[in-house]
Amino acid sequence: QVQLVESGGGSVQVGGSLRLSCVGSGDTISRYCMGWFRQIPDKEREGVAAILLRGDDTAYADSVKGRFTISEDKAKNTLYLQMDNLKPEDTAMYYCAADAKAVAPWDWIGGYTSWGQGTQVTVS
Repeated sequence: QVQLVESGGGSVQVGGSLRLSCVGSGDTISRYCMGWFRQIPDKEREGVAAILLRGDDTAYADSVKGRFTISEDKAKNTLYLQMDNLKPEDTAMYYCAADAKAVAPWDWIGGYTSWGQGTQVTVS
């Protein structure tokens, strides 16, 4: 099972950009369905974006379409989330997740078995 470590969070002004990274170890992430999720206190974790198991298709939450881009670097075994035009409502703890099986729907939290520890993003 792959282990995941996120980084790249921080504080940014409205309209700014951040790139989150999620490094995998113990296995190759390109073999997994990979997703980014976010959570704020007292609310359920929600799906942000995913690279589906085939690796050639992506999915996004409506709230981030056109602003966020998910990608992976196979050579670095790293998943990325490029976040542009950030808004205050993007403030959250961001987590990456993985599963060796196809997850349907892509934002079903219970479908992912490996999770990182999270990285905080604050937009103000």
